[in-house]
Amino acid sequence: MKAAVLREYGEPLEIEEVPDPAPDPHGVVIETEACGICRSDWHAWQGHGEWADDRVPKGQILGHEPAGRVVAVGDGVTRFEAGDRIAVPFNLGRGDCDYCQNGHGNVCSDGLALGFEADAPGAFAEQVHVPYADYNAVTLPEGVEAAEMAALGCRFSTAYHALAHRADLTPGDWVAVHGCGGVGLSAVHVADALGANVLAVDLDENTLAKARELGADETIGARDTTDVPEAIRSLTDSSDSNSAGAHISIDALGVAETCRNSIACLRTRGQHVQLGLTTDEERGEVSLPTDVMTRWEITFLGARGMPPTRYGELLRMVERGAVSPAKLVTKEVALDDVPDRLAAMDDYGTVGIEVVTEF
Repeated sequence: MKAAVLREYGEPLEIEEVPDPAPDPHGVVIETEACGICRSDWHAWQGHGEWADDRVPKGQILGHEPAGRVVAVGDGVTRFEAGDRIAVPFNLGRGDCDYCQNGHGNVCSDGLALGFEADAPGAFAEQVHVPYADYNAVTLPEGVEAAEMAALGCRFSTAYHALAHRADLTPGDWVAVHGCGGVGLSAVHVADALGANVLAVDLDENTLAKARELGADETIGARDTTDVPEAIRSLTDSSDSNSAGAHISIDALGVAETCRNSIACLRTRGQHVQLGLTTDEERGEVSLPTDVMTRWEITFLGARGMPPTRYGELLRMVERGAVSPAKLVTKEVALDDVPDRLAAMDDYGTVGIEVVTEF
């Protein structure tokens, strides 16, 4: 089969012929119908993550947001058969550890990250193996296209998990989103669907226009704003409240400035949620105003993917039209285009979510 393989960090992925996967007893193989191209793939391609013992090995097939049709089934799989159409979370649990059993399979003690480690080759390929399929794989609802499920991928599901499960969001709260790439725009759309007032921050006016289309009530152009936290406090102040600032703020980019701006824009007892991964400039660490956070009881949360057992919540919202990952898809490309589309992320040259649909 054809696949996009990481041979050297920062060098274009190689489009190669590699052996077809075969299912483990607990796994299935799908023919990939769609796979999102994510900034996490860009981080992997750049060789980031060494500081967290999370560097993707050379020789890895990247791609972690697939949807497709089952073509081979392991002997131990009971929920799926050939022909079934499924989506695949990137955070793969075994299903039997305490975290998995208690609904937190996205942080499985012995889990795998699809497309990021040698034991879980990714989905920039004509076929991909899904381990522990009975636990991890998600049946595509009728009428939902593979490209939309690929867009749901890690970014939309992570944004949903962050706002629905990790943060304590109440309808009417102000949610600020710093950085409106794929995960940031997903957070805007999800926050709007959950009844929040949404404020989006980005450098690019086209991206902010997309954020408004997806439900942002206010936008801030960071390039032309000298003090982003103060601008957010001004927009979220109200005459019937003694407090100003966001109730929940998300750093969807992962650089020091957006992380600190996110914390600084919060009101008393606000919640910061970290979604963006750092680059080799921060190397996994950002200095924070811990005394201020202590004084005003600011909460710092992380969110990664979503437990496979909770996908039903999000799929029901998709089915009834409350959210539409398809609205974030701005381009469909071929597998051969993946090296160039990753390179376009060097200077944030993409808007929304791009999806591979031609293999």
